[in-house]
Amino acid sequence: MNLSDRFNSVFRVPPLTRSRIAVALIFAAGADGLQLALAPFGWFGADQAIDCLTMVVISRLIGFHILLLPTFVINFIPVLDELPTWIACTAAVIVLRKREQRTPPPPPQKPIIDV
Repeated sequence: MNLSDRFNSVFRVPPLTRSRIAVALIFAAGADGLQLALAPFGWFGADQAIDCLTMVVISRLIGFHILLLPTFVINFIPVLDELPTWIACTAAVIVLRKREQRTPPPPPQKPIIDV
């Protein structure tokens, strides 16, 4: 497998299924909840490890999207990391992916006129 095939396989967009959507949202909610629970302890490194794992798992489940990058960065800012950013971003990416994967309606057919 050459480098371009590996690159394409990392950034491919898998088809959205109900199970992929559910697992991605559950994982995002779990990450946000765990970070909120660990916040009072001030564990340096645990939040960052959760963010890295969440970024990889959500990217594999629903495909990498550019919206995941600002969410990843925001979670490194001390006060903003308490917001449920992974849930919001995952929901936004799912809506955008569904819109992209929607099949367009068939073009209208012209009536055949017999002369």
